Amino acid sequence: MRRLFLIILFFSLPLIIHGKVDTYHFDDPKQEARYKKLVAELRCLVCQNQNLADSNAELAQDMRRLTYEMLQRGESNEQIVTFMVDRYGDFVLYRPPLKSSTVMLWVGPFLILGVGVLVLLLFIRRRGRAQPPQLTQQEQERASRLLDDRQT
Repeated sequence: MRRLFLIILFFSLPLIIHGKVDTYHFDDPKQEARYKKLVAELRCLVCQNQNLADSNAELAQDMRRLTYEMLQRGESNEQIVTFMVDRYGDFVLYRPPLKSSTVMLWVGPFLILGVGVLVLLLFIRRRGRAQPPQLTQQEQERASRLLDDRQT
């Protein structure tokens, strides 16, 4: 019985891992290059860390289809990017423009780095100023006796 299960699993594995693949026909190589460049520069809103070309999310598939259709209609790269930004916001771009709503995307990492360096410097400075604990006269005498006993 176990052998039958393994055989069924082995032959059904290609069906399980088979994913939907977008296949688009382009009239010329320049148009295909534009498509590849656009889907590489636009971010998948579901995956957030992948571009449209690398994502298998349904939204990414729809966005790739829209990009293809707009290219087929003869729209420019700027028109396609503008449409995507109008529809999905600046987050769809890997390099969003610098404006009031995206300033933290550009400045935020530097602020975090600056705060981290400041905290590190303060920690090092405070650690350097730390005084060793002062021993009382009795503690110093006891330490001396222990060291003398150890040397003999």
